[in-house]
Amino acid sequence: MKATVVATFFGVFLTCTYTAKEATKKAKKAKLYVPQIDCDVKAGKIINPEFIAKCPPGCQDVKYRVYGTDIYASFSSVCNAAIHSGIIDNTGGKVLVQKVAGHSGYRGSFSNGVRSLSLPRWRESFLVSEGKPRKGVTYPSTLEYSSSKSTAVKSEPKKTEQDPKDMKSADTANTSGKASDEGDAVHKEYQTTPVLTPTTQMATTTPTPTTTTTDPSTTVPQPTTTAAATRTTAAPAKARPGLHRVRDMGSSSVHPAYASVVAAAASAQRQEPIATFQRAASSPVHLAMEIDSWKPGLSIFDTGFSSKEELNPKPLESISQGNQNCKVDLSFLMDGSWSIGKRRFQLQKRFLGNVAQALGISSAGPLMGIVQYGDDPSTEFNLKTYVNSKDLRNAIEKIQQKGGLSNVGKALSFVNKNFFLDANGNRGGAPNVVVVLVDGWPTDRVEEASRLARESGINIFFVTVAAAAQSEKQNVIEPNFVDKAVCRTSGFYSINVPSWFSLHKVVQPLVKRVCNTDRLACSKTCLNAADIGFVIDGSSSVGTGNFRTVLQFVANISKEFEISDTDTRIGAVQYTYEQRLEFSFDKYSTKQDVLNAIKRISYWSGGTSTGAAISYASEQLFSKSKPNKRKIMILITDGRSYDDVSVPAMAAHQNGVIAYSVGVAWAAPDELEAIASDPAKEHSFFVDEFDNLYRYVNQLIQNICTEFNSQPRN
Repeated sequence: MKATVVATFFGVFLTCTYTAKEATKKAKKAKLYVPQIDCDVKAGKIINPEFIAKCPPGCQDVKYRVYGTDIYASFSSVCNAAIHSGIIDNTGGKVLVQKVAGHSGYRGSFSNGVRSLSLPRWRESFLVSEGKPRKGVTYPSTLEYSSSKSTAVKSEPKKTEQDPKDMKSADTANTSGKASDEGDAVHKEYQTTPVLTPTTQMATTTPTPTTTTTDPSTTVPQPTTTAAATRTTAAPAKARPGLHRVRDMGSSSVHPAYASVVAAAASAQRQEPIATFQRAASSPVHLAMEIDSWKPGLSIFDTGFSSKEELNPKPLESISQGNQNCKVDLSFLMDGSWSIGKRRFQLQKRFLGNVAQALGISSAGPLMGIVQYGDDPSTEFNLKTYVNSKDLRNAIEKIQQKGGLSNVGKALSFVNKNFFLDANGNRGGAPNVVVVLVDGWPTDRVEEASRLARESGINIFFVTVAAAAQSEKQNVIEPNFVDKAVCRTSGFYSINVPSWFSLHKVVQPLVKRVCNTDRLACSKTCLNAADIGFVIDGSSSVGTGNFRTVLQFVANISKEFEISDTDTRIGAVQYTYEQRLEFSFDKYSTKQDVLNAIKRISYWSGGTSTGAAISYASEQLFSKSKPNKRKIMILITDGRSYDDVSVPAMAAHQNGVIAYSVGVAWAAPDELEAIASDPAKEHSFFVDEFDNLYRYVNQLIQNICTEFNSQPRN
């Protein structure tokens, strides 16, 4: 009896154990539901800091923009970025997305059939990898999206049939109704939004461990170089290439060799020196935000006007005043190949010393570093090593020849990835310039490497000495290599010298070109190459409170640009029946001064003559724009105009003005499209109320940058 009971109990125990194991297996085998996204979905539109999503087929298309390489700006298409990185192909598939901090530079490239574009910086980035869950991380089965563009339009059917004066009276009546709601702390729409406010985020002290991501650029060591590289004596000379002539047979004796100092961090990005674009990696929710920090309910001008927002880094301590009219960051690629010979290598060093003297090196003016190339490139010294011409000239005299081939393409790639980093003295606000000295011709291809460098905003000059003779032309790997490499094929960026012995004659012409910052077209980006004029509706229907909201919108756009006399300039016009120039492009030359000027604009009140305002802005603002600037007009209005807008807008377009229209509340869609440049859907925006304007700060800047980066650069 006892044995039977024990056996029965044991059997029940085994049955329960088996059942539990089976249940556990089934639980483990429960598949993760992977949400599907469309090809045009950008990472910044998804709030989740880390997620797995399924991409459909057919996302490999130029209309789905991608910005960056390996690390992508958050307004890139998730799926096309995954194709660019090789995670999936055009048939689609699952991809893991991790949000990381914004970067100060995104490098464009061509990979896996996708052309990605360059971008100077953006506030948020993301990484893509194979769509497999990471251990210990819980992934959402439903993705959270930031609010999309509103399609609701407030309309009053009888409004277009009324007399203009009666219409404006009706607008005013509505305004009083809206104004009465201004005391409300927050609209209902913001009470349900899943995005946390900055105050909430700052109060969060324990980030969710399952979704924390780390910005890889903070963990990869920055490349470092020293002024005196380790030398080895009695290094045997490398065999001279048979296809590349030797200019000085007397230089075939023993040559000292440099140990190559090649940076390991090929994907390291320039670090933005300002806290504005540095998102804490320990706060994924903070990283996921792509909207501006200002929200309705905060005190107006509480954000966006601090001096901490200034993007221009402080200059280094100046040892010498130097030439302050030539603020450029300059890298010379000196030819260390065997073909140049010992004597001519000395002439090259003398030339570089004379250039350093003529430039007037200083921390407030031009800074100069040197990379020597042969088989492989290496940095002799970087931008911050020497900050006066005398020390720089002495250092140049001590450079020893490397030897090897003339691999210019490899040298340009090296400079693009490693030289212009903040850690190496890059100042951000100064144009990046590379001058390539080459004896005869390169022994590798330069076209792709130089194109990537140009897309990164680097101005490339070539100084070629003694071109190939007729009998040597069959040895040239890439014919017309200069035209394929330089920033522009206008002749401004290339100098040919018949002999090393006449190189001294081009010192002054080269210095003059390098210092002509208005001509350095390849350093121009979407953030520093425009004259932006805001045309602001100050009519009675706007109201005082809403007008301050409009000014905040104007300020939040302005602060994202690099503002100075030579960079982006800002101007503003306010209009009703009449027009008033608030400030012109040449009035303020610093970001803080511009933001303060926007803050001081006083509300006018009156009618709505938008057509006349466009004509006024064309005459008073854009007629005084600089020839090398892109002319951008951003018009904000809340109602239908009393006059025609199409003819003034067309005249502005024909004069090179790129027009963006932003409509609020009762703005007429047909007028917004008439004001906007083609294609209208990328240049016109609508929100149902003023408090929603902030949503389009990023979209406007994105479209401005997309349009700029899509233009041919050579």
